[in-house]
Amino acid sequence: MRLSLACLAKPILHGYFRSSCSWRVRIAFALKGVEYDQLPVNLIKDGGQQSCVSLTVALSVPKLTEEYKALNPMQQVPAVEIDGITLSQSLAVIQYIDETRPGPRLLPADPKARAQVRMISDLIASGIQPLQNLYVIQKIGAEKMQWSQHFIDRGFQALEPILKQTAGKYCVGDEISMADICLVPQVYNAERFKVDVGKYPTIKRLNEALLEIEAFQVSHPSRQPDTPDDLRA
Repeated sequence: MRLSLACLAKPILHGYFRSSCSWRVRIAFALKGVEYDQLPVNLIKDGGQQSCVSLTVALSVPKLTEEYKALNPMQQVPAVEIDGITLSQSLAVIQYIDETRPGPRLLPADPKARAQVRMISDLIASGIQPLQNLYVIQKIGAEKMQWSQHFIDRGFQALEPILKQTAGKYCVGDEISMADICLVPQVYNAERFKVDVGKYPTIKRLNEALLEIEAFQVSHPSRQPDTPDDLRA
C-alpha cells in the first residue's frame, strides 16, 4: 500500500500554550505517541501573532494573522495540519487522531461507554469552556473573574454527579478517554479563576490521578515552546 507524502509528514499543531482546546490535542498526541511540530499562535499580542516554533527550535517570523485566518477562518486555536487536511475544533481533531493512529483508544469500544465519554466531553467543551474563552472574557471586562467563576461552578455542579455515576479510576471506567482529555484543562482553568475545586470531590480526585500520567505532564501549559519564562515549571 502506497502512502502519500502528506500522510508521512509530521502533523503540525497551531495552538497556544494556555489554550484548553490546544492542550486537549497535545494530550491526545502524547497518549498516542504521535510526534508533531508546533506553530504557536499568540492569542493576546497584536490581535494574534503567530511565530514558528518547532519542538526543539524557536524562530520568530513576521505576524501571520491573515495567513492564520486563511488556515482557520474562526481565528481560534487549535488548527491541525494532518494527512493533507486541516482540522479545527479539538474534539474533531481528537477523534480523527483516535481513528487513524495506533495506540490506546480514546473512545471506548462499548457504545454506552462511548456515548458517556462524548456526553462528558461535550458538556465541558460546549457547556463550560466557551464561557471563559479569552474572546468572551475580554468582552466581559472588569467582571470577568466573577463571570468565569459563575459559569465554571454552574458546569461543575452538573458534571460532578455525572462523574459519580460514570467514573472508575478515570472519567468513564478505568481507561483514559477523551472525557479525561477534556477534564484536566478545564480544572486548570477553574484553578486559574480561583474556583474552589474542593467542592467537587470526584472532579478533584480524577484530576489529581490524571496529572500523575506522563502524557498530561508533557502537554501541560507550563512546558510548551511558547510558555513565557515566568510560567515555566
